[in-house]
Amino acid sequence: MFSNYKFTAAERFMRYVQIDTQSDPQSDKHPTTEKQKDLGKVLAEELLQIGLKDAHLDEWGYVYATIPSNVSKEVPVICFCAHVDTAPDCSGTGIKPILHKNYQGQDIVLPDDTTQVIRMNEYPYLKTQMGNDIITASGTTLLGSDDKAGVAEIMDLANYLMSHPEVKHGTIRILFTPDEEVGKGVDKVDMKKLGADFGYTLDSGDAGALEDETFSADAVRVTINGVIAHPGYAKDKLINAMKIAGDILAALPKDKLSPETTSGKEGFVHPVRVEGIAEKCTIDFIIRDFETSGLAKKEDFLRTLIEEVMRANPKASFEFKVSEQYRNMKEVLDKHPQIIAYAKEAIQRAGLAVKMESIRGGTDGSRLSFMGLPCPNLFAGEQAIHSKLEHISVQDMNKAVETMVYIAQVWYEKS
Repeated sequence: MFSNYKFTAAERFMRYVQIDTQSDPQSDKHPTTEKQKDLGKVLAEELLQIGLKDAHLDEWGYVYATIPSNVSKEVPVICFCAHVDTAPDCSGTGIKPILHKNYQGQDIVLPDDTTQVIRMNEYPYLKTQMGNDIITASGTTLLGSDDKAGVAEIMDLANYLMSHPEVKHGTIRILFTPDEEVGKGVDKVDMKKLGADFGYTLDSGDAGALEDETFSADAVRVTINGVIAHPGYAKDKLINAMKIAGDILAALPKDKLSPETTSGKEGFVHPVRVEGIAEKCTIDFIIRDFETSGLAKKEDFLRTLIEEVMRANPKASFEFKVSEQYRNMKEVLDKHPQIIAYAKEAIQRAGLAVKMESIRGGTDGSRLSFMGLPCPNLFAGEQAIHSKLEHISVQDMNKAVETMVYIAQVWYEKS
C-alpha cells in the first residue's frame, strides 16, 4: 500500500523546525507568541495546495482543515491534532536540522557544540534504529520534534489521502494548536467548528506507543507576605519574604514527591518559579498525580509544610491558591473503548507492536477529552525532547503516517 509512496513527513519536518515557534509561559496573549502564526500560515497554505479547500489559520493561531469523506456511509468524524509551539526549556531560534543517514550505532557528535553527544547507552531506543536515518539539531538548540514531528506527519497524511482516493475513509479533521507547551493549547479552540467525534493527538515517542492516560494536574501559587522596614533600622522589624520562600523550598522532601525522585505512577510536588522582593514573594508549584483524588492530598501536604515554616514567622502571612490545569484523560477514554481498540489494530497493521503507556505529563488531548473530544495520544517518534540532544527517526515518522492511514481505514470498516 505504501511501497511506491514517497513520504514527505521528514522533508516537511526539516523545513518546519527552522521556523521559531517557541511559546512564552509569562505571556497573557493568545497565542503567547505571535511567531507561532508564522508556521500556521505555512501549514494553511500547504494544506490548500494539497487540496483541503477549507484550510485556514484563525486569529488565535489555530489551523483547521478537512479531508472530506470519500464514502457514502456514515463514519464518525476523526480529528488528528498536533501542536506547533516548542518548549521554553531550550532555545528554538536558529534550529539547524541535520540528517544522519544509515545510523549504525555510533555516537552522534553535534557539530555546533561538540560537547553535545547522543550515545546509544544513554538513549537505548537507538538500538531499534540500526540502518535508519536520524534527524538531530546542531547542538545549540532543541530540535522541535515535540511536536513538529506530529505536525509534519499529519501534513503527510493529508498528502497521502488526497493523492490516494482508493483508500476509503470518512471525514477527517485536522487541528494544529499553539501554546500546548505552556498549558494553553486548547484555550481558544472552537469545538463547534472542529465538529469531530473522536480524536488522536500525535505527540509521543517510540514507534507503536499509544497513551490513554495522563497525570491529573493542578497549579498552586503560594504568596508570602513579609513585613518590610528600612534595612538600616530593621532590627526586630523586618521579615523577609524571600528568606521564608527559601525556607519553604528547603523544607520540601529530598527523597520523594519530586520529579527527580519519582517514576511510573508516582506523582509529585514541583516548584517551577520563584519571584519577589523582601516584602512579597511568590512560589509557583505544579502538582501531579494519576489519581485525581491524590492532588488534594499533595496540596494538603504542601499547605501543612508551609504552615510549619510560617510558625517561625508569626507576623508574616501567606496565601495558597489552587487552580486546575488538566485531568487524567483515561476517565473519559474508558467510556469509549473503540478509540483505543481501533488505534491498536492500526498500529499492528503498520507492522508494529503496541506499547500502551501512561504519560507523566499532559497533552492537548487531556483537556480535549473533557471538552467532548475523547483523544488519546499516538507516537510521533520524538526522543530526548526539550533538550539539545533531541532526535527522531525518519522511519518512525513514516510509520506514524501509515498508522494514521490505517486508523482512518479501521474507523470506516467498523462503522
